[in-house]
Parts: sequence; C-alpha cells; structure tokens
Amino acid sequence: MFRILICVLAALPCLAADLFNETVQPFLAKNCYSCHNSTLKTADLDLQSFNTTDSIAQARETWTKVLDKIRTGEMPPKGAPRPDQTQANAVTKWIETEFDREDKAIKPDPGHVTARRLNRAEYNNTVRDLLGVDAHPADDFPQDDSGYGFDNIGDVLSLSPVLMEKYIVSAEKIARAALFGPDIPKPSLERHQPPYRDYVLSREPQFEYDKTGLSMPQAMHWTHRFPVDGEYLFRVVPEGRRPTGSDPIEMAVWIDGKQVQVMSVDAPREGNTLDLFGQAREFRTHVTAGEHWIAGSVLHIYEGLPKSYHGPSPSDRPEPPAPDIARFLRIPPDATPEQAQKLRAQAEERLALQRAPANRSYIHYMEIAGPYNAHRGPSSESLKKVYACGHLDGHHVAGCDRKIVASLARRAFRRDVTQSEIEPYLKLVALTQKQGGSFEDGIATSMEALLVSPDFLFRVEKDRASAKAVEPVNQFELASRLSYFLWSGMPDDELLRLASAGSLRGSEVLSAQVRRMLKDPKANALVENFAGQWLELRRLESAVPDRDKFPGFEDYLRMSMRKESDLFFAGIMREDRSILDMIDAKYTFLNERLAEFYGIPNVKGAEFRKVDLTGTHRGGILTQASVLTVSSYATRTSPVLRGKWVLENLLNAPPPPPPANVPPLEEAKAGSSASLRQVMEAHRANAVCASCHSKMDPLGFGLENFNAIGEWRDQDGKFPIDSSGVLPDGRAFKGPDELKTILRANKDAFAECVTEKMLTYALGRGLERFDRPAIKEVTAKLAKNDYKFSTLVMGIVESMPFQMKRGRGQK
Repeated sequence: MFRILICVLAALPCLAADLFNETVQPFLAKNCYSCHNSTLKTADLDLQSFNTTDSIAQARETWTKVLDKIRTGEMPPKGAPRPDQTQANAVTKWIETEFDREDKAIKPDPGHVTARRLNRAEYNNTVRDLLGVDAHPADDFPQDDSGYGFDNIGDVLSLSPVLMEKYIVSAEKIARAALFGPDIPKPSLERHQPPYRDYVLSREPQFEYDKTGLSMPQAMHWTHRFPVDGEYLFRVVPEGRRPTGSDPIEMAVWIDGKQVQVMSVDAPREGNTLDLFGQAREFRTHVTAGEHWIAGSVLHIYEGLPKSYHGPSPSDRPEPPAPDIARFLRIPPDATPEQAQKLRAQAEERLALQRAPANRSYIHYMEIAGPYNAHRGPSSESLKKVYACGHLDGHHVAGCDRKIVASLARRAFRRDVTQSEIEPYLKLVALTQKQGGSFEDGIATSMEALLVSPDFLFRVEKDRASAKAVEPVNQFELASRLSYFLWSGMPDDELLRLASAGSLRGSEVLSAQVRRMLKDPKANALVENFAGQWLELRRLESAVPDRDKFPGFEDYLRMSMRKESDLFFAGIMREDRSILDMIDAKYTFLNERLAEFYGIPNVKGAEFRKVDLTGTHRGGILTQASVLTVSSYATRTSPVLRGKWVLENLLNAPPPPPPANVPPLEEAKAGSSASLRQVMEAHRANAVCASCHSKMDPLGFGLENFNAIGEWRDQDGKFPIDSSGVLPDGRAFKGPDELKTILRANKDAFAECVTEKMLTYALGRGLERFDRPAIKEVTAKLAKNDYKFSTLVMGIVESMPFQMKRGRGQK
C-alpha cells in the first residue's frame, strides 16, 4: 500500500504537466496569447514564456492574477470572443490544483518574529492593567505608523528619539500617579460650540418627536476627557427665541447617556418673543477621570407653547393679543372684491410670519471648567497592583521591596524574572532611600526604570538554544500573543499563572481561555483596534461631509454611526454568531437618532437596542452609514471607492493602483446634465480605465441608493437612481439586496478574507506565501462550523504561525 502511495505521489507532477500541455496551453493560445505574447506584452505580461508547470510555480503572484481574471470573466476582455465555459473551468481548476499542490509542499515556516514595540493603544492598556492608571498617556505620543492595514505591525513600529523622550516623561508621571495619585491640574475652562446650526424652523408644533431632545438638531454632543476624578462646573448657554406666553424651557445635561441635571430658563420678553440669548445656567457635579460622552439638549421643546399654537401640553400663561392685521393690509378704494381678498390673504400670511417659530430654542454652547475638590492620593486599585506584599497601609517590613519589585517586573515583562534581573531595580530603591527619599519614592524610581525597559516597551521573543528550524513559542510568549491579540494589552494573572505552570498550550485549557477572554470587557479592544481598522471605521472621526449638501450630518449622528458598527461587530463576537452576518444580517443596533435617519419607526430614546431590519434595504455592515460615509467623497458618493472597499475588505481582491495620466472625472455634470452613473460610464469608456473599473464600479453602483452619508435616496439630482450591475463573470443584480446575495454566495472568499485580515492583526506582520496552508486550514474549519466567530479566533490561535516561531536552524 505504501509503495502504491509513493508511486501515485511521484506521478502527480507528470499528470500535472500532461494536463498543462493538453488543456491549459491550448486555452491560453486560443484566448490569451494574441495580447499577452513576447512581442506585445500587454499589461507587461507574456504568457507565452510560461511553458512548464515549474515556470508557473515560480510566478505565483502572476498566476494568481491570471486565475482571478479568468474566474471572474474579466479576461478575455469585453468585446473579445468568450471562451467555452467548460474549458475555462478546467483551466481554473488546474491552476487551483497546482496552487494546492505547491502549498502542501511548502516547508513549514511560522515567519520572522520582529521585536514589536507596544503601539499607543497597547501601551495605554498595559499601563492600565499593570498599575491601575487609566490616564491614556500614549495619547500624547506620536502617531503610530501602519502596515498591511494595521498599526500593530512590528516592522513599521519604530522608536524615534522624540518617542523615547515621551516614554521617559510618561514613566515618571505614571509611577507617581500609581503610588501618590495623579497630578491635580489647575482648573481650566474648555468651550464646545458646534460650527453651525442648520435646521428647518417650524411654526407648527409636533406631537411625535424625541422628548429628550437628544436626537433633535437643537442638541449638541461631544466627547470630553476629564483629567482626574473631581468636581466640574458645567455652564450651558441657550440661544433662540420662544413665543411670548410660553412656559420656561428646560435644558438637560447628559453624561454617558444619563441625565444629570435639568435647568429652567424663563427668558425676558422682547417684543412678541422671549429672548434666550445669554441666559446661561450652570451647576457642579462630580465626574470620574477618563473620556465621557457629554450632551446638552432642550427637553420637550414643543410643550409649553401658547394655546394659539395648538401644541401638546400648552402653557397657561396669558398670551399677548395678536398684532392688528391693519398693519399689513392696505386695500385701495377701487379694488375689486377679488383683489381685496388676495391682499387680505397676503396680509394674513405676513402676519403669520411674525409669529415666533415653535422650535427656535437650542443649545448655543457649553463650557466645562475644573477640576475642583479633586480626589487626591492613589486609588486603592493601584495600591493593590503595586504592593504585592499586601501592606496597603504603608507599614512595610524587611523584604517587601523584593516582593514588590519582583511582582512588578514579572507582570511588566510578562514572564518569569530571575533574581539577577531584579537586582538593578532593588538597588534603585535602596539608592533613593539613601538619598533621603521614602520607601514609596524608592519603589516609584524602580517603577520608572521598569517602564522604560525594552522588556516592557517591546514584546521580545528570545531565541532558545535550539538547532530546530521551527519551534513553539514558550508559554509566556503564547500568553502575550493571546492577550495582545484579543485585548491589546498584557496577560492577566490567570494567563501568567497558566504559563508559569506550563499548561496554557493544552487544547482544552487554551480553548477555555479564549472563550473567557472574548467575554471579558477588555475584548472591546478587538472591536476598536481590529474591526476599526479592518472596516476603516476609524476614518469616520475625520470625515467631513459637505455642510451645504448634507446639513443633517452632525457630531451626534457621527457618534451614532460608529456606535452602531461597534455594537454590531461586538454582538457577533460575544454571541458567537456567524461571521457571514457581516454581509447580510437582518438586524442592527440603533438609537432614535440613527433610526430616524434610516427611516425606521418605533425606536425611541438615546439608548441603543437590537432592531429587526426585515422589510428594509439595510442589513450587514455594507449598508451601515459608517461604512457608506467613509467610502464616499465629501460632496458625493463614489462607486469606485465603495467598489474598492468591497474588494479590499470583503473579498480580499484589492485592485491595482490607477495608471498614470488617468483623465479626471467630469464631476460637474453629475446630478445636473447626467447622473453620476452616466458620467462614470463615460469615464470607463477609456480603455486604460475599463479593466479595473469593470470590477469595482458594479459593486459600487449597487450601493448608489445610499447617498454620501448613508441616507436612502431614489434620485441622483434630477435623475432616477440605477443601482443595477453586472459583474465581469456575467452575474447581474439590482440594488443592495441582490448585491449582498451575490456576496453571500461568495462566502468562502469572504471567510478567507476575514481570516487573512485577522491573522495579519494577530501576528503583527504581513502574510507570506508560506502562510497559505494555515489560512486554508482556518477557512476550512469555518466552513465546517457554520462560520462561527469563535471558530475563526480558535483557528488562528491554534495555527502554526501563531503557535510557533523560527528557530536558529531556520535559514
């Protein structure tokens, strides 16, 4: 039996060569050589030069593109005779089989491990978990470089002199904050004022609206970082006018979605209105350190109006008499009855315009001043993390310094430490005390040194004395790989304990730890740092849609868009749902503001909740406003950007960069003399542009019903939207629903795409050809397990690149 197997394996290359000669070459000669030959070399490609299976194996990247072009129907180009589909399938099957054979023959290689500097997010989280100091010191560091779509790639995380200076300054601040409490800054004032207020004024009160005012244009929202726990003064300044005879307005201040204060404003009368200008109100409240969502709103804005407005809960206050219509009415003596009636109607219309709008009350700006009466001294959490000896009261005894420093070093370096390694830090404790400092001062000095050690700032995986080409990472290195993958932070005590006991790598133990870690709140880092970069959601923060074209886009809508996508990804992760939900799930998470923007009824209040999308065109990440906004220009949609986004982030088939000297798109015509689609089709008529655009544009056109901020529309200017498309392989669709059906049918391509993205993020390096077997293995596991999120994560954690590293014997 063994001999038979050997014979079969030996014969495989011969069979492959025969098929190449009998099937592939004739197909290429008939359909491809006319352009891609040694003379023309169209697209710098000479397919005639590949005359053996070995020559193809040596040009994997080129033949991957050839496979993709034939499979999708992009080649032969439009207008050329179409090849027989059976023959095309035979050729693509042969190429795929050759790729599989080559992948199986690849020598196992987990890839090169670069000593990885902690990026800004990892530094902040590690300091928080190590010492209980959540001051986000790295927010003041230079921006991290990105590679392969992520900012945790070891090869691009350099260490500049400026950054080293920041590390030194931060180390002192962090150590002092942990042991003595954070520095209390002098009270300062910060004003937040939206750049504009653009909404429709109405003299007709509404009965169905957001009574909290949070989703109304009269509110304001922003994120504010409070430096320390303490008391802060909030000053709220309204603007606008209310009809005379109205009840006082009520302004509310919200922190993290909770109403903390309501203030009444009874404005003075000025003519027939109550002038709110300058009617500031202020209060003080305690706020914990860190970043908080702050909002100011006008409560039940349509209530308390004069009875003549016929609104809800009218005011009981006396209403001034209406202006005399005679002020606006002049009827000539010789006017006919018809003329007199027309003049009277005009006068009544002018009189009505004198009435104050029902909704012209808004928050003009807010100021926050402080801190006052700030909490001084260290937090109990920090003292517990530092004083491993247990003497939180400061009554230390001989040997406490060694226990404290050894514990801190072990956790800071994320591994066991030797006595010789901690001696220099103990000497710093003793030296500080000798120079007149306290025991706590000495511990702080040693902590500063730990925080600038390369063993803290870098994730170093040291070579062991082994001649093996491939070897497992040690247990502590595995613990760090796990924690920085799922938490963007250091291993916790349980991971370090298991690593120290040598039991972390066990299959059941590892699986249990991954499940535990995904349930931990710290797994939100995977949402922020992996999904935020993979799906390009971070770009939403800097998106600036044109104010004239999209006056409804404001900070609260921006925040709501991002929150929806974060909760959506987090739900898939925490509920262990199928990753295919990313494509077409008929649910999402909405608050009243975003639901109103989407046109979805019966969602009331500022809190987000799971909402059924059945019967709507929404579903999956692709139709969420966050993605639709970051894949558009400031003034209009872009089928190219959106198609490119789909190819790169859902299908892992990024288009090549545009060639030089591409003529610009005639944007001025879009929406006026032609639809954007018509302008794009004229642009695509250029042969230089057509090959790539035929792949990108149909995907983008399928989303054209969503404008540049993700709002549904049926018209592009004065032209009806045509959201149909035909892919290069002939598959046709109309609208986003049918487009998602096609993407869902490509589930293996999507699964492979997500696997590659997450494996890149988990390893902190770009992927190589030798990673292909691991990618295919994880993708196969996903298909067998209903594409569950946990299968994806466990597949990566158990993969050879994650578990192993190159040994000294690897060339």
